[in-house]
Amino acid sequence: MTANLLAINPVAFHLGPLPVNWYGIIIGVGIVVAYILAQKESVRRGLDEEFIADLLIWAVPISILSARVYYVAMKWDYYSVNPGRIIEIWNGGIAIHGALIGAFITAYIFTRKRKVSFLRLADIAAPSILIGQIVGRWGNFINQEAYGGPVSRDFLESLFLPNWLIEQMYIKEDGTYVHPTFLYESLWNLVGFIILLFARKWNWRRGEMFFFYLIWYSFGRFFIEGMRTDSLYLVGDLRSAQVVSIIGIAVGVIAIIYRRMNVKPVVHYLDIEKGDTTSKKQKPQSKKKK
Repeated sequence: MTANLLAINPVAFHLGPLPVNWYGIIIGVGIVVAYILAQKESVRRGLDEEFIADLLIWAVPISILSARVYYVAMKWDYYSVNPGRIIEIWNGGIAIHGALIGAFITAYIFTRKRKVSFLRLADIAAPSILIGQIVGRWGNFINQEAYGGPVSRDFLESLFLPNWLIEQMYIKEDGTYVHPTFLYESLWNLVGFIILLFARKWNWRRGEMFFFYLIWYSFGRFFIEGMRTDSLYLVGDLRSAQVVSIIGIAVGVIAIIYRRMNVKPVVHYLDIEKGDTTSKKQKPQSKKKK
């Protein structure tokens, strides 16, 4: 079977002279789906209906900025001699770890201001973060990026992939098919997302859904990153994503063990304990006339 070797056009349509790329559309869809999921769950858990929207007003632009800063920092040898290209985010060059760091810092400050437990929000948002990453990785598919080393077409067919996906995994510049590492990560995150949905019913301790996310995503990313050919490097052959992944796993494991040994009283995901401050305004009950 031969491929038609025609890559999908990364431009979805034009608004006058301005191209609108599929990458941006897909990232936007991921953010919207993640927001809807988090917003519904946050209301169910007792937060204001506007809480997640208010957070995203800050978190989205800061995450995009931090994703770019992270990428530029990892490619400083290039950008230090081409400073004018630092702002050219439309030409690509953002890193998911940078976005996550920016989002976590923003959420921590935001919850402190609103007097809401950060871990409470983080548990609510953990499945939404994964669903955003699941959808977002397909932007890499359209752009033919974030792929792995060369493979045969027979290998890709053995994975029971549809023909349109296999053809997009042919990189003309390299003259070869490649590992669809974007797909591996998307599917890995999908499994983690399903586990976290069940974890809500299992009623894990507060913070453990978020720490599970850190461990699960970081574990998969560590191995998938090792297959990629476009990694960012700290020093020599030291891949930055793998270093951050190791840190994420360590933080998640240590946090779970520490909190299980030292944090009392024990609060679970479905608990709203006495004195737990939320931003939800309770409507006063009307007094019945006697």
